[in-house]
Amino acid sequence: MKELDLKMQGKLKRLTNKTFKFDERVGDGWFSAVYFLKTKEIAKSFIPDNRVTMQFFQKEHAVLCGTDEVIALIKTFATDPEDLEIHSLEDGDKIGPYETVLTIEGSYQSFGFLEGVIDGILGRRTSVATNVYNVVKAAKTSGKEKPIIFMGDRDDHFTQQSGDGYAAYIGGSKAQATHAMNEWWGKKGMGTMPHALIQLFRGDVVKATQAYHETYPDDDIMALVDYNNDVINDSLKVAREFGDKLNAVRIDTSKTLVDQYFFRNPEMMGRFDPRGVNPQLLFALREALDAEGFYHVKIVASGGFDAKRIEEYERIGVPIDMYGVGSSLLKINIGFTGDNVLLNGEHEAKTGRNFQPNPRLERVD
Repeated sequence: MKELDLKMQGKLKRLTNKTFKFDERVGDGWFSAVYFLKTKEIAKSFIPDNRVTMQFFQKEHAVLCGTDEVIALIKTFATDPEDLEIHSLEDGDKIGPYETVLTIEGSYQSFGFLEGVIDGILGRRTSVATNVYNVVKAAKTSGKEKPIIFMGDRDDHFTQQSGDGYAAYIGGSKAQATHAMNEWWGKKGMGTMPHALIQLFRGDVVKATQAYHETYPDDDIMALVDYNNDVINDSLKVAREFGDKLNAVRIDTSKTLVDQYFFRNPEMMGRFDPRGVNPQLLFALREALDAEGFYHVKIVASGGFDAKRIEEYERIGVPIDMYGVGSSLLKINIGFTGDNVLLNGEHEAKTGRNFQPNPRLERVD
């Protein structure tokens, strides 16, 4: 059983390096700014008995993520980690601007060279978790809880998928596009068909869906219906073929295209932007499916969605049952800062920075 499964059951307090599998070169300072490495050597030579307190904060209202990873990093690569005193919040905690989320006390030369690496971990994981949280929250605007599929595999380097998937899970997304995104929390990726599958069947969505169903008969059938830029006709073709077996249709129309539906109904043009996955197209699709009795067929929308757009669609009641979201969830917009604020128990920090104790912090054994 995966560590996160145990954590979710309350049997494990924090994830460890069994999950994170760090690059061993972290301990050699390979990923640390050189000036931290030089300071480490100076501290060892001139003031070996120093004891500093380093605290970390950021400047937004956010969902914290990355603390387990940071603590595992410190315990793995700090010199004499047993002599360090660590206090931390937990992954998933809601945090405010300038709130201290982590403190480390010990000799600078033991852990100081990890400062930038810690900032980077907390910044990326918290950004993704917060982005996903905001999207999940936006998808509840209408009062219904609608799933979010995390589809960030093509928007960043593949080596980031496991950590990003975990951060997305902390933020509230329980459906991820790749197996790697699910690695840290012990699940598997989900997905049905890409445009490539339909291309192999020369644009025949029904034949592509039939092949998919024959190959994966236990999967829910979710047909991708924008390949021919005629989502209503292709959705009806698939629905007529599969009936009750069809679970959903997914629309991923490019922002540069206008669906054929609007050319068949030119009187609608001129009152809204007809490009991409727009509300009028989705209302028309829902109406067309319902008119033939396909009330059970869900509508999944993807392509350029973020929290603001989802909130707008939910507010006006656009009939979407699930959102697929990618690039907007991976924007790194939260930066953490590590400051040395105490030296041997006394205030010593750059001007403008002070030790900010936080009663919410828990000591990490």
